Amino acid sequence: MKMTTRKFQTITVAIIFAWLTFFVLIPNLLVFITSFLTRDSSNFVEFTFSLDSYKRLFEPLYAQVMWNSLYMSGIATIICLVIGYPFAFMITKINPKYRPFLLFLVILPFWTNSLIRIYGMKIFLGVRGVLNSALLSLGIIDEPIRILNTEVAVIIGLVYVLLPFMILPLYATIEKLDGRLLEAAKDLGANAFQRFVKIIIPLTMPGIVAGCLLVLLPAMGMFYVADLLGGAKVLLVGNVIKSEFLVSRNWPFGSTISIALTVLMALLIFVYYRANKLLNKKMELE
Repeated sequence: MKMTTRKFQTITVAIIFAWLTFFVLIPNLLVFITSFLTRDSSNFVEFTFSLDSYKRLFEPLYAQVMWNSLYMSGIATIICLVIGYPFAFMITKINPKYRPFLLFLVILPFWTNSLIRIYGMKIFLGVRGVLNSALLSLGIIDEPIRILNTEVAVIIGLVYVLLPFMILPLYATIEKLDGRLLEAAKDLGANAFQRFVKIIIPLTMPGIVAGCLLVLLPAMGMFYVADLLGGAKVLLVGNVIKSEFLVSRNWPFGSTISIALTVLMALLIFVYYRANKLLNKKMELE
């Protein structure tokens, strides 16, 4: 029995290792190597070492795109947090019998391709869309609001697609809260605001940071959201990567931007790790 279990574990580990090697490590290694090569119009890349692509990253145009991506992704992340935190907190306070249904509603949008949902959002936000029609019929506005092809439309689209990624880790963290700590703080005279700031937020910080990472990082690469809702005026980093690979055929520079995005992701994950470690140490000292 033990031998069978060991064989099964060995096979499972081998399959996972092979999968990660061929579909994660090797592709990323190829992208990394390509970023140091030179563009070739006929063969995509020329095997000549160059740092031109990395130097190009610091040009004002691409620095501005990176900043705009961080700006819009950051706003979308904050909105998701403001909406998702109360929603996740509310789910934990509802009768456990109804929680699976509410979580099912959170996950339900994943059953539909996000591209189709963005097309639906485009119809909703259009000049003659559902939103403008409703506002006109209620007399709130006198003429249609032009939301499409603006940064606001892109941020709305990002929030619409990524909100579940904020709610789920928050719910998982909030659900583990020890109610006895809140009762003890209440008995010691802490009001609702003090309990929220001093106890609930610190204890749920891992979920907050995890949710923010799950929203911020994918948001920067969702080029189709910017394409459909922002038009040619609003660009995310993902739009530039897509353009460099498929339009300009500049694979080295597209790979360089991808590497820069990966490095940013790694830095944010490191910040999350350090913050979580410091928080745990602080809780142990207290």
